[in-house]
Amino acid sequence: MFFASDNWAGAHPDISANLSRHAAGIATAYGDGDLDRAVYRRFSEIFEREVQVFFVATGTAANALSMAALNRIGGIALCHSEAHMNVDEFGAMGFYTGGARMAPVPGPLGRINPQALDKAIKRYSQDLAPAGQPMAVTITQATEVGTVYTVDDVEAIAEVSRRHKLPLHMDGARFANAIAATGVTPAEMTWKSGVDLVSFGGTKNGCWMTDAVVILNPDVGRDLRLLRQRAGQTFSKARFISAQFEAYFTDDLWLRMARHANAMAARLAETIEDAPAGKLAWLPQANEVFAILDGAVAEKLQAAGAKFHEWGLPQGFDGHLGDNEAIYRFVASFATTTEEVDRLGALLAG
Repeated sequence: MFFASDNWAGAHPDISANLSRHAAGIATAYGDGDLDRAVYRRFSEIFEREVQVFFVATGTAANALSMAALNRIGGIALCHSEAHMNVDEFGAMGFYTGGARMAPVPGPLGRINPQALDKAIKRYSQDLAPAGQPMAVTITQATEVGTVYTVDDVEAIAEVSRRHKLPLHMDGARFANAIAATGVTPAEMTWKSGVDLVSFGGTKNGCWMTDAVVILNPDVGRDLRLLRQRAGQTFSKARFISAQFEAYFTDDLWLRMARHANAMAARLAETIEDAPAGKLAWLPQANEVFAILDGAVAEKLQAAGAKFHEWGLPQGFDGHLGDNEAIYRFVASFATTTEEVDRLGALLAG
């Protein structure tokens, strides 16, 4: 019963097989081989426009390099106060940018409030004042608390960003789960709604180690190739990243895996809601479920082999916690089975 993180899951067999298929022989290095070029074209097809793709090792590297490509002197990147980039990436953005800072913006359940964003941007002068100057807005899709920005939500954030002449970045570590949850196309979720570049994650969704920065707007990120090289994120044997992405996109495997993870999360949410010993903290929208449990119940589940984590109260939480209760996060993945979910349900039922 492994619900601690989708990072705990392995790799899909089709992706592993494709890595093996491309392991032999000779291929041009540094992302300039035939397979690499084919994958770049596939990204353009998926996003319905010509895009630039830069492979990196991790989602943290994708986020930090995206911000480095958008950096200004005294740069300020505006994000949700609970965004992964702000609280879980150990200052990588500041390191890669040479000192840019994050400015947290409030909003309920992981999503930036557009009015609060507008107000936050206006706090900074545009003339190199000592407080710094805004350089970008970044949103997380899906969010750290399992919620999803709709297209209308993204457009509202983009409208504020454009009004202040700021590029909009999307941290898409769970991008596939958000697309599967909303049913819109990648193009509709991103550049058609005003997003300029995306940290595109595959690692959480069945790949071995596969993330990328996708430039949707050719007017931004022009130095990303050089920044990636300096950061030591240029793969010599890039074909092994391309091999993963080739399998990932074949027959929409990436969306099928995300739909399965989302479906397992929905099944888990129903199980928790039906159990006398638990209740949902809020409704899940992608592949993360947050439950309110008594501490003794959580310990019982963990003693029986369930893996999950306690979570802090997010902004906008309007529920009530009893004296011994806390919020716990459960994450489903492409590898989660109905048997795991039902076993957890049986334990909750006593």
